Amino acid sequence: MLKIGDKLPSGMLQEFVEVEGDGCSLGPNSFEIDKLTQGRKIAVFALPGAFTPTCSAQHVPGFVKYAADFKAAGVDEIWCISVNDAFVMGAWGRDQKTAGKVRMMADGSAAFTQATGLTLDLISRGMGLRSQRYSMLVDDGVVKTLNVEGPGKFEVSDAQTLLGQAKLA
Repeated sequence: MLKIGDKLPSGMLQEFVEVEGDGCSLGPNSFEIDKLTQGRKIAVFALPGAFTPTCSAQHVPGFVKYAADFKAAGVDEIWCISVNDAFVMGAWGRDQKTAGKVRMMADGSAAFTQATGLTLDLISRGMGLRSQRYSMLVDDGVVKTLNVEGPGKFEVSDAQTLLGQAKLA
């Protein structure tokens, strides 16, 4: 399992791009994790699924609310990662009003999630293999803090906890 001091696994994440530009076309675009994190500080939070109750009511809204505070603390970007496709993540981002605040990154095949060892088996609930709920601060591709929730919990991966850690980093 991923731990503090580890480099993030290489691979790709997808994002539904709403406005063409900066070399990105409209619709789903793939991004290399290594390139996106190089020389940058990223606040990452992951969750079991788009449009799910805790994720939509608490997890994403907290990061949207404190986006400016993360910037002030030296964080270049905030990423939300979920085992959903880029179309679903794009729709969820529109619903949550994340534009310009949180990048909604899709891990559609759970490749990144499996590489981190932070999977959550929800097959018996009809949701397949998903991500555990967690947050982390990544600096130049290296994990500086990691807050993994216990099953069914939302206590340590919230925006305020990670923001406090970012201010100390």
